[in-house]
Amino acid sequence: MNLFSRTWAALRAAVASLPDTDFEKPSGCRGWLVRDVVCHLVIDAQDVLITLATPASSALTHNAITYWAVSSEPPTGDDPLSALIVRLAAAYEDPALLKFHLDDVGSAAGRAADLVDPGERVSTQEMVLTAGDYLSAYVLEWTLHHLDLVAHVPSVAGPPADGLARTRSMLEQIAGAEFPSSMPDEDVLRVATGRRAPTEAETASLGDLAGRLPLVLG
Repeated sequence: MNLFSRTWAALRAAVASLPDTDFEKPSGCRGWLVRDVVCHLVIDAQDVLITLATPASSALTHNAITYWAVSSEPPTGDDPLSALIVRLAAAYEDPALLKFHLDDVGSAAGRAADLVDPGERVSTQEMVLTAGDYLSAYVLEWTLHHLDLVAHVPSVAGPPADGLARTRSMLEQIAGAEFPSSMPDEDVLRVATGRRAPTEAETASLGDLAGRLPLVLG
């Protein structure tokens, strides 16, 4: 729960510190500009609010790891939802409006997360899981998108180290294998999720695991 709050606060602070011109730069998410990532975060924050306000009484079906559906095909940015995000982000025109909207709904999502009972069952996308597991899953979401945000904006601070470490651990559980200790967390996260191709040295150190990458999470 605390890690959710720290990673979310760090990501929102990174967005708040972005100069307006950086919103037009490419992000680490294929097909999206920085402004598109920020717009996606607004949708994410809305999802957090909706889910935490959707209690469930049925049996648990998922946890923080099984929450994620995994495929091997990187997104192209052409699917309807991605296309909608791009159009919506462009409609803001003034980056200050997008910053304001994220701060507004994002702060509310953060407060809701601080107040919820981690053992409470919630429902989302036909899944039932504890609020604690749901918010733990979002540590991965925040951390990956924080990396996307700063991929071509080195002047902005990256995600917290404990968020990187936790996301790496979650990806290892999803993959059912450990990544090489020689690879820093940021490199593991980018390579494992297809945000960049591995170098020859990384491919060699990954061994058989290289053939199972990327892990495209949805």
